[in-house]
Amino acid sequence: MTTRPRLKIGPHLLPGLAAAALFVVVVGVTLGAEFPDPQGFPEGANITASIGYAMFDVSIDRISGQTLVGAESFLVAFIVVAILLDAALDGAVLLARREDGSVREVVADGGREIRRAVGAATGDERDGDTARNGSREPSTTDAGSTGDGSAGDGPRTDPEGGDA
Repeated sequence: MTTRPRLKIGPHLLPGLAAAALFVVVVGVTLGAEFPDPQGFPEGANITASIGYAMFDVSIDRISGQTLVGAESFLVAFIVVAILLDAALDGAVLLARREDGSVREVVADGGREIRRAVGAATGDERDGDTARNGSREPSTTDAGSTGDGSAGDGPRTDPEGGDA
């Protein structure tokens, strides 16, 4: 016979209840607020040019032949988004670093060195391609390129001189 799951009541529920209460308050304020009618922009207004002129502090009075609008509020939003994206990128780099501070070099041999290390650890003396397809013939992934990573004809060759 199985038992039903039981709700554990305790102080660990307080953050969730606080978040739910805050959500109810925000919804109540949003639904109770009166917003003015949307105003829009004049017909044919060039908003992109207005933002560019505001960014480089070009006076709108000197530009003729275009319908421009005040774009300072757009510029503030643009800069805030740029700062947030920069902070997110910095955070991603920080999280991607290794904890011990070491740097891993890129291995550009198609993983052969790793396959050899795994083969040596498991007692398999064959190299990576032999261990994968059972023969000394190069695999289809090796055909059509040279050992130096550049495009060329023929199978890849091992830097030590043997076929891979």
